[in-house]
Amino acid sequence: MKSLWLAAAALAALLATPALAQDASVKAGVDAWDKGDYKGAVDLWRASANKGNADAQFNLGQAYKLGRGVPADLKQAEVWYGKAAWQGHEQAEASYGLALFANGKRSEALTWLQRAVQRGDPRAQYVLGTMYFNGDVVAKDWVRAYALVTRSSQTGLNEASSALAQMDKYMSLAERQQGLTLARKYEEEFNRAPNIDLPPPQMASNDPPVTAAPRPAPRPTPVAVTRPPVAKPPVTTVAVATPARDGGWRLQLGAFGDPNNARKLWGQVGSRFPGRQVYYVKQGNLTRVLVGPFASRGEAAGSCGGVSPCVPVSK
Repeated sequence: MKSLWLAAAALAALLATPALAQDASVKAGVDAWDKGDYKGAVDLWRASANKGNADAQFNLGQAYKLGRGVPADLKQAEVWYGKAAWQGHEQAEASYGLALFANGKRSEALTWLQRAVQRGDPRAQYVLGTMYFNGDVVAKDWVRAYALVTRSSQTGLNEASSALAQMDKYMSLAERQQGLTLARKYEEEFNRAPNIDLPPPQMASNDPPVTAAPRPAPRPTPVAVTRPPVAKPPVTTVAVATPARDGGWRLQLGAFGDPNNARKLWGQVGSRFPGRQVYYVKQGNLTRVLVGPFASRGEAAGSCGGVSPCVPVSK
């Protein structure tokens, strides 16, 4: 069985102008970008991004992804998308998931892609659909794969249409009909209430995969940039009873500019994680809320319950 390959164009993202930019420098950066002054735009955005402005962080991620005003560097794009995504920036959430996927962090990408799919993002539908078809991180589910890629294709994404043609070669007529029925169900639910809740993905087993994973999308070769070493951020730990075995996994529940909000969140959800402890990790201007330890990624993901966002991360 052949695997579906992802096309680079499907991971591209257009720069979005903030609709109501409260930060004047962000809007000024967008104006500079539209005039082709990419370096000037980046300089304006970086100052606001370092202060925690999510629109500026997202736009800076776009600049690194596209290589405009800065050397193309998808790892740096991932960093800035992530900063904005953890603040709830919806466009950044989708781009963060795609960047994680392209950088080989597919397990971490899964949650963010799922969130973007729930909002109807066609790129996320396409990528998550190919993951289900190939059994990449998630268990194979050809019907769901066909439904997601169909939804993506209906938006005009050519790569999704090509993927459907490949799927048609291997899926039975009954399977394809089930996929189309599920696609219509997704569309109806989305039209009634955007941000529909999709069924949680069933993770793939630890057995060796039968087929090769899809090739990561090609991207411009990053230009090497020499950076000074970054000091490891201090970690404040609050202990609770009965610590679990530490396999190097934590759950990230959020990131806040105000440390008091980080502690407020733990006060609201801490009872849902018995036997774990909270870590308040300072990263730039943000305080990340981590909970753990967990023995494995699967154990961490299974402990999320109804808490969202809730993303497994390794130490």
